[in-house]
Order: sequence, then C-alpha cells, then structure tokens
Amino acid sequence: MAGHSKWNNIKGRKNAQDAKRGKIFQKLSREIYMAAKSGGPDPATNPSLRLVLDKARSANMPNDNIQRAIKKATASGAGEHYDEVTYEGYGPGGVAILVYALTDNRNRTASNVRVAFTRNGGSLGETGSVSYMFDRKGYIAIEREGLDIDEDTMMMTVLEVGADDLLTSDEVFEIYCEGAEFTSVRDALEAEGFTLAQAELTMVPKNEMTVEGEALEKLEKLVDALEEDDDVSDVYTSANL
Repeated sequence: MAGHSKWNNIKGRKNAQDAKRGKIFQKLSREIYMAAKSGGPDPATNPSLRLVLDKARSANMPNDNIQRAIKKATASGAGEHYDEVTYEGYGPGGVAILVYALTDNRNRTASNVRVAFTRNGGSLGETGSVSYMFDRKGYIAIEREGLDIDEDTMMMTVLEVGADDLLTSDEVFEIYCEGAEFTSVRDALEAEGFTLAQAELTMVPKNEMTVEGEALEKLEKLVDALEEDDDVSDVYTSANL
C-alpha cells in the first residue's frame, strides 16, 4: 500500500472546504438521508449511517443539519431517490481517477463528469478500467499533541486492535487497516481513549505516480471541477501530490 502521508492533503482539503462549507453540508445531507432511508435512523444498528456521521463530524457539520437529514429520511412518504454511481478514468500524466457520485439524474451527472474530464486533459474509461489499481482501506488519524506515547508503543497498540500499518510524523499518527476491519479498529482505538482527528473509508492507490508541471496544474483543475459538482461525493487519484 501507499506509504505517503494523507494528513497534509486532508488539512489542505479542509482549509479549501471552508470557503464552500454550504455545498459540503448539502452533499453530506444527501448521504445521511440515503443511509438512514435504507438502514434506519439509529447508527448503532446502521453501520452505513455511522460511517457517514463520522464523515459529517469530521467536516464540522452542525448537529441540527444532521438531525434534519435523518428526520427527512424517516418521514412518511416515498421521499427522494438517489443512485450511487462510480466513474473511472485517467487524468493528465496518466493518473488513475475514481469518482463516486450520488445522483437523482444519471444523465446529468454523467454529462458533467465527462465534461470535467475532457476540459482538463483527462478521459473517461470503462467500468473496471482503473478500480483495480486501488485498495479499499480504513484510514484513521490521531494527532500527537498532548499524547504521551511513543511510536513503538503506538505500533503495538495499532497491531493489537487489528490494523495493518502505522505512519508517524511529528504531528500525527496515521493508521491503515483493511476496509472490512475499519469499524472494529476505529471503535477499539476510541475505547482505548484516543481522540480520532479523522476516520474514514478511503481508496488507496496500489502504485502512486508523481505528477509535476503543467500536468499537475491540469490535474488539480480536474479534481477541483469534479469536487465542485453537487452530485460528486468523493474523488480519488493515484497521484502523489
């Protein structure tokens, strides 16, 4: 699996999202609605909802917004319907790109994603064309400030709770585990008393690419264009930014 730190990318993404927080909350409300609609409003018995709520809290989404989305999902009536769609393609420099979307209009979303790719030096591929280049992993970040624990002790703790790998910097411990083990690893670390700065399921590239110069500029514009789309939930690339 990839050995670079995600933490700087996460911090940069959060800072960029400050300017478009309303749109982020709108997307998260849609995900919460879908999770609660399909599995019920109790995160204790609905793992999908628990994952989305973790994501919402990491984005500092107000609790009122969260509860509003859950109430909307559990209200009587047919309500809204969204489809989960995945797009795969290549960006500038041959970078593999995975796009996950939640949409009530597949034609609109497909058209918007295709335009984002073609206008920014990329191309859409067939289903399965790049997904095999990624592994689904659990990712957990624990900030080191205030923690009295060294790297060796943390490594032992991480392995004991079922995680696979630990990356350490002066600022943060970054923990990876298999996607299927994410919930148990996260809960075990919380039970140990750790405060999680980030906890999410993510797609990790098996092999990363370094992109520079003009190709990097185009790639950043492509990712920005995709993330700006109201229907797009997540964008993953094989680039080491």
